[in-house]
Amino acid sequence: MKVVLGFSGGLDTCACLRLLQERYGAEVITVIVDVGQRPELFRLAEERAKKLGAVKHLYIDAKEEFVRDYVFRSVKANGCYEGYPLSIALARYPTASWLARKALEEGAEAVAHGCTGKGNDQFRFDLTLSSQAPGLRIIAPVRELNLTREEEVRYLEKCGLSFPSTPYSVDENLWGRSIEGRELEDPLSPPPEEAFQLTQHPSRAPREPTTLSLGFEEGVPVSLNGKRLGGVELIGELNRLAGRYGIGRIDVMEDRILGLKVREVYEAPAATVILEAHRALEALVLTGEELAVKQRMDQKWSEMVYRGRWFDPLREDLEAFIEATQRRVTGEVRVELSPGRAQVVGRSSPHSLYDREIVSFHLPGFDQRMAASVTKFHGLDGRVPRMRG
Repeated sequence: MKVVLGFSGGLDTCACLRLLQERYGAEVITVIVDVGQRPELFRLAEERAKKLGAVKHLYIDAKEEFVRDYVFRSVKANGCYEGYPLSIALARYPTASWLARKALEEGAEAVAHGCTGKGNDQFRFDLTLSSQAPGLRIIAPVRELNLTREEEVRYLEKCGLSFPSTPYSVDENLWGRSIEGRELEDPLSPPPEEAFQLTQHPSRAPREPTTLSLGFEEGVPVSLNGKRLGGVELIGELNRLAGRYGIGRIDVMEDRILGLKVREVYEAPAATVILEAHRALEALVLTGEELAVKQRMDQKWSEMVYRGRWFDPLREDLEAFIEATQRRVTGEVRVELSPGRAQVVGRSSPHSLYDREIVSFHLPGFDQRMAASVTKFHGLDGRVPRMRG
């Protein structure tokens, strides 16, 4: 049996590679998809794949695709789940889609992943794979064999691959980084500083704030401080700038798809700044009614993405509305970076609904006397019962 395995080179997928060979009798092709991880991880993954006997190892550079087709859609939808920007969830869809594509190209009979039975990723992988390659068997060895991480470590040691003890389970991409495990499983324990890589502690941040300018076109960030940049470069530069100020550290109690409540720690400096700026620009150019409805649509979109339902028709239906609102979300937003905080301090747009002459207390652009007739009837339906009572 030929199996294509989504392979990060971490503990779970290394264990899966050997288990697929030994327990399932498979020839294994490993696939790693680049959505913005650190470059050294790709070299390590290739080395481990070869050492563990993969018949072929494939590297896919999907950074541009990830930003264009997933991250920017999430920006338009202000994609957040329970207070943090969707990052890890988003990256699963291009990863699983490439996995399905390569499995079909290689003539594989099955596709495999390293997801556990407790996490959210099993839903994202399984639903994507069954949608993109419905004829292929899906194998999840860690879930099917009910393995703990300690059992995986011991198993790989017997296979001649030693895994150094690491305190955290980390996942990363251009849009964010998740950290979990060990002392972080105690909700009372503060995250130790060594857990963070994209951000430094706000106490070590520059004391002087700095202001940057983000340019948007139809909901998509296209420039930084007046310089037009591609999406990958813009996000990378913002991760660096905002990370210096300790912006984007998030510590939440998260409700997983299975109903488990877990403690999750995230770093998302660029995402934090971009989403803050995007919401500010929307507030300038969309009507109050549009904003109220869009907030509900954004929340539902985010829930769909979190719960593995990227290929559900409803996600596309929601995006039809979201895309319509973004036609006017063009302009500039100024954001002040200070230790631990990104604060919008200015915004402008050719589609601005703000009319200074009408709203100013100092300019005579609005005849205040007209408001009296409006207040006479405003809330009348609520006053009538009291008048009769």
